[in-house]
Amino acid sequence: MKRPWINRNYKWLVPVVCIITIILYLFTSSGLGKIATDLTQAYADNDLYKNAIENANKDQRVLKSIGFIKPIDKMVILNGEVRYSENNQKVSTTIKINGEKGDAKLDIEAYRIDEKWHYDQINVRIFNSSEYTQTIETIKP
Repeated sequence: MKRPWINRNYKWLVPVVCIITIILYLFTSSGLGKIATDLTQAYADNDLYKNAIENANKDQRVLKSIGFIKPIDKMVILNGEVRYSENNQKVSTTIKINGEKGDAKLDIEAYRIDEKWHYDQINVRIFNSSEYTQTIETIKP
């Protein structure tokens, strides 16, 4: 007679269940869950970055320094940094942007009212060399 599946496989099942439980506990208690949630929300929010880039492209200093900023790829958001607060109505985020003449970082601080983003601050940080960083504030608080 064939033994039940659980009796045949308990030697590897118990350690795997324990490891998965430990990983889930560490994930939820370490704050990584909040980071993952913030990144997922930013990934799904097209207007936040699109409108900020449009504002930055209107600034002549940005156009002179790095040229017209190209639309971002969704993976750029996942490689950036995002922090939502106040019931996900306020965001602080940084992403890498590519211009026609060079690369930079885009720092955004915004808040949402009635599903529309209002920008407190949009900064373009340009790294011209290892020692010099230029920050262009396109929208100031």
